[in-house]
Amino acid sequence: MSTHTGTDVAEEAVDSQEDVESFRQRARAWLAESMPLLPEGYTNQQLSREDESGEEARRLQRILFDGGFAGLCFPVAYGGQGLSRAHQRAFTRESLPYRMPTVFNVPTFTILAATLLDFGTEEQKVRHIPAMLRGDELWVQFLSEPSGGSDLAGLVTRATRDGDVFVLNGSKIWSSGAFRSDYALCLARTDWRVPKHRGLTMFILKIHQPGVEVQQIKMSNRTAEFCQEFFDDVPIPVTDVVGEINDGWTVASRLLFHERNAVGGGSPFASGAVIAAAGQGGQRSELLELARATGQTGDPRVRQLVAEDRINERIQSQLIERVTTGIRTGAFPGPAGALPRLFAATNTERHVDIALEIAGADVGAWIDDDAPPLGEVYLNRQGSSLGGGSNEMQRNIISERVLGMPREYAADRDKPFDEVRHN
Repeated sequence: MSTHTGTDVAEEAVDSQEDVESFRQRARAWLAESMPLLPEGYTNQQLSREDESGEEARRLQRILFDGGFAGLCFPVAYGGQGLSRAHQRAFTRESLPYRMPTVFNVPTFTILAATLLDFGTEEQKVRHIPAMLRGDELWVQFLSEPSGGSDLAGLVTRATRDGDVFVLNGSKIWSSGAFRSDYALCLARTDWRVPKHRGLTMFILKIHQPGVEVQQIKMSNRTAEFCQEFFDDVPIPVTDVVGEINDGWTVASRLLFHERNAVGGGSPFASGAVIAAAGQGGQRSELLELARATGQTGDPRVRQLVAEDRINERIQSQLIERVTTGIRTGAFPGPAGALPRLFAATNTERHVDIALEIAGADVGAWIDDDAPPLGEVYLNRQGSSLGGGSNEMQRNIISERVLGMPREYAADRDKPFDEVRHN
């Protein structure tokens, strides 16, 4: 197991190599020479929707890797550049006009590679993290289950040991991008005789192999990003256990920390612009453009709404900076990552609601074009309140693990899982 956390590694800047301003100038010149510009009016989020298979993202990621600009905050030993968050922020700002492989950010880099840095064996890290940074491997997480709801520890997908392999059977669901991904971190039950949190193991699972069936789920926005997976006697080598056998909850808890950090905007491993309303249809400037297009720039109420949105954006940025610094220095506990995650979700919801209020009746119908229409964006806005755990779960984390309030009653706490009633 690594002696570093992913967040610690990201702070180990090689300051003697290059200061941030020199790096910025070098990145600016390289981007202009090497990366394609975004088409006018497009965002990387929109282009990622068109690149359904992820092949274009893989190609662009390889260009970044060959140019020495992939994995800026990843350790040099695993193909990264060993630089600081400040270098990554500078690169992201310089990359705004360019097409970037942002599909790799979540969950491959910010969640799963970060978890491997924390708990992977040296062989696992050397085998997979450079492949991710080269664009050879997209990853996904297999956590949620059809019968599980928000009780992740109550999962029933099982992995039974048979010599040097575990045999996996069961099903996972809501796995974003699984159809185009190569590997997953999969949490499964390996001991039914102990309380639910103590009988889980985390595995590296190759997705496209016999015994694994991936089905895409069509969404209200006509995409099929979410998937359900079915496992039928899938062998997993013991060498692909991440962390310790039957201690998968420790790994999963850290993975969820990285997920909250990523969704909240605080991960050092994201590269390229992550739109403030990620997945919800555009940049903050769109509200001002919308007000102009509808002739409402002089309306006091509309001006107040646009100002509110800009203020929320600034608060979110400052909250991310404060909480990530606090966690890194030990001033805040790790679960404080739920704070920016919760604010990001409610902020995205408010951003979309403001856009609808400004647009008025025009949002009720639209002509298909390249950008997601506001009506469609509204139908999907609630997704930001579910990724990384629902808003209600974030509030529980904040109250119990940050503020120290009493935990909720649970009838199955400390009870062997094979004695617990479940589907």
